[in-house]
Amino acid sequence: MIIVLGQEATQEQIDEVVAIVERRGLRAHLSIGEDRTVIGVIGHEISDDVRVGFLNLPGVEDVVRISRPFKLSGRQFRHQDTEVRIGNVAVGGPGLVVMAGPCAVENQAMLLETAKAVRDAGASVLRGGAFKPRTSPYTFQGLGTEGLRLLAQARAATGLPVITEVMAPGDVEEVAATADVLQIGTRNMQNFNLLAAVGETRTPVLLKRGISSTVEEWLLSAEYILSRGNYDVMLCERGIRTFETATRNTLDLSAVPLVKEWSHLPVVVDPSHGTGRASLVGPMALAAVAAGADALLIEVHPHPAEAWSDGPQSLSFDVFRALMTAVRAVAGTVGRPLVSPVAADAPVVP
Repeated sequence: MIIVLGQEATQEQIDEVVAIVERRGLRAHLSIGEDRTVIGVIGHEISDDVRVGFLNLPGVEDVVRISRPFKLSGRQFRHQDTEVRIGNVAVGGPGLVVMAGPCAVENQAMLLETAKAVRDAGASVLRGGAFKPRTSPYTFQGLGTEGLRLLAQARAATGLPVITEVMAPGDVEEVAATADVLQIGTRNMQNFNLLAAVGETRTPVLLKRGISSTVEEWLLSAEYILSRGNYDVMLCERGIRTFETATRNTLDLSAVPLVKEWSHLPVVVDPSHGTGRASLVGPMALAAVAAGADALLIEVHPHPAEAWSDGPQSLSFDVFRALMTAVRAVAGTVGRPLVSPVAADAPVVP
């Protein structure tokens, strides 16, 4: 349930309600808005008598049962859109954010070249996989710790915050020491131990939709992170598996407005994995912006034909620059100006 306190409620009244919630063995999650404060109450079944008791506390305007199974990610808990800050970049705010870079970190030269190219084209976050979960055990699995070191160098050289995947609970501390955003990949969307571990951090999380998951299951996975106290969660639509074989996945763009109707969390769209074909990335990226996405996640490589992973869906520098021109135009049309990266003339160190 949620306890709604009015704008006139004092801090002492809010603290008292939280204290009573916790004395009952429940967990309190606070959301402070412009016109009200909401306390999400999570725990065992709450009786009507307890509900009435909360309703009679000073400062309390209403006590409402949450009808949907996802509690903290839902609009009932928080009416306002959540903005997730990644350094100086706000995802979920008025602007559109573009995150771009190689599928996998391959070497220093390639990563730095790509980081500078995507920054100069207008991307404000660098993506790159240090750990790469792959379907086949015989394909490139990433550089691991060395990849994290190279991502840190790229951030220092370009000023771009970095996003990379974390695959196991035991890796969270190491990856969070470098990454500005922890990515949970599609295969790990329901790895509940991993979700709990990233929920214990205060590093922003990008939660990709599971390859065969419903929107409700996706939001319930977000609950595992939110319920541990990490409210900086972004939801990433990256395509789901259907009967269609012409594309790698089926990019479900209808999920974008639906999730924004149900949830306050920012929505990111990954047209690279969503289609698996470089020729389709641009059209679907523009469609995602028109559908209301808060950010795009796009794979870019200096030489896609030579990429160690996901070359067929990676854009060359020239194609990415052209796409960013179109993205700016569509974003402006729907009232979402492109969020600018750091100054394009920032020094790039070797």
